[in-house]
Amino acid sequence: MAVLTYKCPSCGGGLKFDAEKQTFLCEFCESTFTKEQVESFDPASQAEIKNDTQESDSANQSDTTMLYTCPSCGAEIATDATTAATFCYYCHNPVVLSGRLDKEYLPSKVIPFAFDRDEAVKRFMAWIKKKKFVPKDFFSQSQVEKITGIYFPYWLVDSDIDGAYSAKGIKTRVWCVGDIEYTETSTYDLQRAGSVHLEDITKCALKKLNKQLVESVQPFDGTGMLDFSSAYLLGFQAEKRDIEREALEAEVKTNIKDYTERLFRDTINGYVIRSQQTNASIVKADWEYTLLPVWALTYKKNDKMFYYAMNGQTGKINGELPVDKAKLWRVAGIAAAVLLAVSLLIAYLI
Repeated sequence: MAVLTYKCPSCGGGLKFDAEKQTFLCEFCESTFTKEQVESFDPASQAEIKNDTQESDSANQSDTTMLYTCPSCGAEIATDATTAATFCYYCHNPVVLSGRLDKEYLPSKVIPFAFDRDEAVKRFMAWIKKKKFVPKDFFSQSQVEKITGIYFPYWLVDSDIDGAYSAKGIKTRVWCVGDIEYTETSTYDLQRAGSVHLEDITKCALKKLNKQLVESVQPFDGTGMLDFSSAYLLGFQAEKRDIEREALEAEVKTNIKDYTERLFRDTINGYVIRSQQTNASIVKADWEYTLLPVWALTYKKNDKMFYYAMNGQTGKINGELPVDKAKLWRVAGIAAAVLLAVSLLIAYLI
């Protein structure tokens, strides 16, 4: 498997993608380059490619663990089988395991990170400070340093649909004549039909992801989608897919039907809907394998793992937070004491 790292032509340092400036930066001499410049570098002289990566010798780990040799310092690094980009833990040189992103595993699109790690930490701290009962060590310096920018694999689906919708619509009219109240109930057959176009139905393509969490930071803005280049991965981690489209087709079809029904239903007002039925015939479905940016953080407390994620493009945040029970009980005790004091004061005054 090829191990690829782009070198600065000025000083030989490793290049990384600068999300803040949307350029490529050498952290040693601070030279900057465009994507076109990086891709035009002569691989023989500007990039180092080594094919000495080997699987772990352990038979029971060969499906999950891979070893590669860092082209900068020669250190041997272990990665998960789905890792497609990372950095050397010894010299911090960004590397792309290009053999994991070729042929059928080559993404067609990517949304680059829109802001850097410093901004991600700033947003994380602003979000976490609004939470009153989070343990202090959750946002300590050592914890914050674990925040990681990761390109996760997704399938994006665009679809054209011929749809039809039918339902019973109920309208009720009530009026009074003297002391008598009258109620009139009318039932209508409601019909809708037409062509529907849906874009960017987004499905996670990695089994080990916390699916609920990564879906909670959607949507991504499709206008930021670019043609894939491995250069965007420099300085970040990236994962390759291990869920194929065949495994998701039934779920996508259900989503398409639900979205179509919702669109037709939203054109109807003033009725109580009963017995609705939707037919969605898929005329065309285009699937694109895409890498999308997420800032991720994990935290373990009392043998439970908590996950935090931030959309690396829009900044949308979600996560399950730990609770400092001592802090919670302390605040509850103070509140109870204040309530008791107020009650006693009121009783005294009365």
